Amino acid sequence: MLAEKYNDITAQVHDHVAEIEIHGAPNNHVSVDLIRDLADAFEAADADPHVRAIVLCSEGKVFCGGADLVRRDGILSGRSTSVNPLYVEAVRLFSCATPVVAAVQGAAIGAGLGLAMVADFRVAAPEARFAANFVKLGFHPGFGLTHTLPRVIGLQRANLMFQTGRRLKGDEALAIGLVDELVPLGELRARAHALAAEIAVNAPLAVVDTRATLRAGLAAAVKAATDHELAVQAELMKTEDFAEGVKAVQERRPGNFTGK
Repeated sequence: MLAEKYNDITAQVHDHVAEIEIHGAPNNHVSVDLIRDLADAFEAADADPHVRAIVLCSEGKVFCGGADLVRRDGILSGRSTSVNPLYVEAVRLFSCATPVVAAVQGAAIGAGLGLAMVADFRVAAPEARFAANFVKLGFHPGFGLTHTLPRVIGLQRANLMFQTGRRLKGDEALAIGLVDELVPLGELRARAHALAAEIAVNAPLAVVDTRATLRAGLAAAVKAATDHELAVQAELMKTEDFAEGVKAVQERRPGNFTGK
């Protein structure tokens, strides 16, 4: 059964919809512990016969600001560069059998965008911002985004986001299919629940099997993508450009990159 509390994650079930909420304001940063707890909650939702859909949401003004660049435990964790515990937990999220609707109220940046891509559908407010800003850090995309982002918006649009690091507003994300619905901020959570309820009212076995067909091989593809992403990230973390990129982002200025 789905528990109520998983450290910084809470869960509640109403009318076959589980609301799973991240409590890490103000930035709701990604960390190994957070994603592990989130994966635990997702797996419990899968095992709960009362749950037919999930609303993934977070407290505060930011959906997920990505990795904490000060602690860095959301970028590369552990002593081995062949296994990143964060990506192990991310694959668990993509292995979830229950449909997921994400409610995105603010920034979904870097790994935060990767987290938003776990969901089947994204409902966002106009204030939402989406970016794969890794190149601005002198870094390589991660969290499986090199597979999941092109899968949703197409290779060309994903390539543009990756190579420019540009930040998309809610309406721009809607226009390219990154967001499925755009609603006023005050209506965001309710609309995400309404979409989840629209899914949950249907025959649950048919929904799960249809979803499984459309997402066939997704978790394995994310595993392959994160394996490659990690190898490149490990090399780029040794560069002067990465050190400059982290410093530049922290100081809110463009990076002065040298290609070293």
